[in-house]
Amino acid sequence: MKSRRIGIFTIIGPGILVAATGVGAGDLATGAFAGGHLGVTVLWAVLIGAGLKYTINEGLTRWQLVTGDTLIEGAMTRCGTVVKSCFLLYLLIWSCFVGAALMSACGVAGQAILPLGDPTRDKIIYGLLNSFVALILVKLGGYKVFEKVMAVCIGAMFLIVIATAIALQPAWDEVVRGLLIPSFTRGDAEDLQWMIALIGGVGGTVTVLCYGYWIREEGRQSTDWIVPCRIDLAVGYAMTALFGIAMVIIGSQLADMENAGKPNANLIVTIADRLEPALGAAGPMARQAFFVGAWAAFFSSLLGVWQSVPYLFADVCSLMGKHNAERPVINEKSKMYQWFLYGIATVPAMGLFVDFKQVQKLYAFIGALCIPMLAIVLLWLNGSERRLGVYRNSWRSVILLVAAVVFFAIFGSLSVFK
Repeated sequence: MKSRRIGIFTIIGPGILVAATGVGAGDLATGAFAGGHLGVTVLWAVLIGAGLKYTINEGLTRWQLVTGDTLIEGAMTRCGTVVKSCFLLYLLIWSCFVGAALMSACGVAGQAILPLGDPTRDKIIYGLLNSFVALILVKLGGYKVFEKVMAVCIGAMFLIVIATAIALQPAWDEVVRGLLIPSFTRGDAEDLQWMIALIGGVGGTVTVLCYGYWIREEGRQSTDWIVPCRIDLAVGYAMTALFGIAMVIIGSQLADMENAGKPNANLIVTIADRLEPALGAAGPMARQAFFVGAWAAFFSSLLGVWQSVPYLFADVCSLMGKHNAERPVINEKSKMYQWFLYGIATVPAMGLFVDFKQVQKLYAFIGALCIPMLAIVLLWLNGSERRLGVYRNSWRSVILLVAAVVFFAIFGSLSVFK
């Protein structure tokens, strides 16, 4: 088994990219608000959320390494044109909403770090600037530059957020109990909604599919890589869980977080404002550092989406109609990849000029739909001994995938009706 070295990483490279791309404004705000509402008693929910996402990604990775096809290829070659068209439409809608949300989040963080004047105008300027920089990095830098920039952002966001959580000096015995013993503060319906939001908000949705394309870039193309990829994913989702745990701790230690409003990108300012008095003399510096960490989280998520989602679009487009054994290779140089890259870097920018709160529920619902769909596909494709042989789903995988279907269906419903 041969693999090229990825900077300081070998095995754990693509898993870290999954962590960085999956952690965004929603994770940061939801973690802080859940902590403010329930305290550290719900830290166990973060672990469950990360574990369910790991199960999904391990399944699609196992499929790809055994069959040589991505999960998109495996599912789409067995489906009709109607199903392919529906998924393509879903991907386009999701890309517009998530692109607008990420640009907005980067814009808010940029304005907080270096205000230019009018906050609304600054958000637009910084949002467009972040999108343009990400476009250039993907277009001209390729995969090597992409992973190096992501490594820097990952380091900044994790170190700053975790250091902030430690500096707030929570009761560590309560933190340990919150991780190990499932419990609620009051056990009412509102508690349940926050717990479900916390589990559902850990990690990405559609972006979990991108891991398959990143391991292709690394040359991981046989069953010899199954165990290393499991380790890689475990590290990536452990980092995702750490980030979520840190945000819950931060929220639990800040005053009046329950009444701060609804979770969205603009609330990083509210969190930072409450963080400053909580840390005393170090408060002003911590406030600015938190903005930098938040920007690093938002930009790494934006950059990861800009680099990886065009793979999905190009893959689906190449599979439309009858399966063609001579279909083009899907990589960063393919025409469909390039067209979608330009599209996702520009079209969602329209969301910077409108009140994006109006589409937040639809965006959350669209994203939440992805995980149960993936779990159902993995139950179908990976459940066959004929297709996967000894690598088919174990009974543990089946239980966890069914749990993911049930839970994320509930999460998606609550995203709309809460």
